[in-house]
Amino acid sequence: MKVLLINGSPHKNGCTYTALKEIADQLAKEGIDSEIYHIGTEAIRPCMACRACAKLGKCVIDDKVNEFVNKAAEFDGYIIGSPVHYGSASGVAVPFLDRAFFSAFMAGRDIFRHKPGSVIVSARRAGTTATIDQLNKYFQIAEMPVISGRYWNMVHGAVPDEVRQDKEGMQNMRILAKNMAYHLKCKEAAAKVGILPPAAEKVEFTNFIR
Repeated sequence: MKVLLINGSPHKNGCTYTALKEIADQLAKEGIDSEIYHIGTEAIRPCMACRACAKLGKCVIDDKVNEFVNKAAEFDGYIIGSPVHYGSASGVAVPFLDRAFFSAFMAGRDIFRHKPGSVIVSARRAGTTATIDQLNKYFQIAEMPVISGRYWNMVHGAVPDEVRQDKEGMQNMRILAKNMAYHLKCKEAAAKVGILPPAAEKVEFTNFIR
């Protein structure tokens, strides 16, 4: 079992990474492999709503989003990390995740459904809960169980050393990792005795018009 930790910060080894690394270390203690994937700072074009992904089997914009979707298919759980920028997720994380989740769905690639997901955010001060709510929606629309800690999954600090001093925040990262590991182990145990996720229904789209 392995979990993909997605670093949506422009800083590869900054505050968001520090929180994700705490999660990765705890997952290792629980016997769960993990990998931190840095989205980076390259320009990520937004979704064009062209729906070409339904025909191509991938996003028509052939950049690292397609690379990520192929990689993500190999993992059993996901944790998205982002700094708070202007009260919301980073400017690179949102278009990246929009296209990754939408293209995978439209291409008929059932890679996220029923896999657990969670969000962690880092901030100097405020905007954390709004960003958590924003990013959790990717999981909720993809039929993914959302894993929690014992508090909202956030750390505070302007630099990594300050994040490490946020004892409650870092503790919650470890609790989140333990809860993620527990869910994955329960899911594995259930599969061994024949308890499997429900079959997918054909999606019905309804437009609210008069």
